[in-house]
Amino acid sequence: MSTMTTTPIPVTVLGLGLMGQALAAAFLRAGHPTTVWNRTAAKAETLLAQGARRADSAGDTTSPLVVLCVSDYRAVREVLESTDLEERILVNLTSGTSTQARATAEYVAERGGTYLDGAILAAPDGIGTADAVILHSGPRPAFDEVEPALRALGNATYLGADHGLSALHDVAVLGLMWSILNGFLQGAALLGTAGVPATAFAPLAAQSAGTVAGWLAGYARQVDEGSYPAPDSTIDTHLAAMEHFVEESETLGVSAELPRLVKALAERAVAQGHGPSGYAALIEQFREKA
Repeated sequence: MSTMTTTPIPVTVLGLGLMGQALAAAFLRAGHPTTVWNRTAAKAETLLAQGARRADSAGDTTSPLVVLCVSDYRAVREVLESTDLEERILVNLTSGTSTQARATAEYVAERGGTYLDGAILAAPDGIGTADAVILHSGPRPAFDEVEPALRALGNATYLGADHGLSALHDVAVLGLMWSILNGFLQGAALLGTAGVPATAFAPLAAQSAGTVAGWLAGYARQVDEGSYPAPDSTIDTHLAAMEHFVEESETLGVSAELPRLVKALAERAVAQGHGPSGYAALIEQFREKA
């Protein structure tokens, strides 16, 4: 993928952890004049050797684009207290919640700046490649203005004007990731009782995950329409298999916490009349408050 732009945009990167360093390096490779700052100044040395300018403080910058990537939103506020945001576009790539993103947008606006919230769906070594997906939300005109620079980081994806959308998507994807990984580890633990190594299970698990991924578009339509037909298996049928999942785990001495949770969700759906429905009807359980 090409990361060069016709008019390089000066950018300042605040926060030089592993991800912050990867972001700054990608901007430099794409030809953007890049200023960097970190509380621990030594973390900037490699970037300085690549052509970056060191800022003496978080506020020592005149770049129209400021990219922030620190540990959490408390650190975001601490950094921004000394940063001049007047007429600047701040792109915050710090992980957090949608509530924190919206509150930070108000804070930046009060300081005269424009705020874009973001979420990085990539590891540091993927930044600057076509595999990196960077989500952005906030004012569209601001995104359009700095998108040429943001493309240096990966696939810059705009989600909408609501500043909380990036964080919401990030958390949703993390939940998906943990569900897949937890399911794999549960299966590996079960198979391990019969001496089957996890490496032998991995190819089948990957193939099965791909099969399930193919169902998502159809399930998504059912969720959006609020209608849950069962062309294959009903929740009643799934529940019977879930009972085997729990029993097998308990019998083999493997933790049954995950199987019991899965079964409990299905049982609640059946109690609400969704036994004959398709699996997508479980969305109603996830929508309920605890």
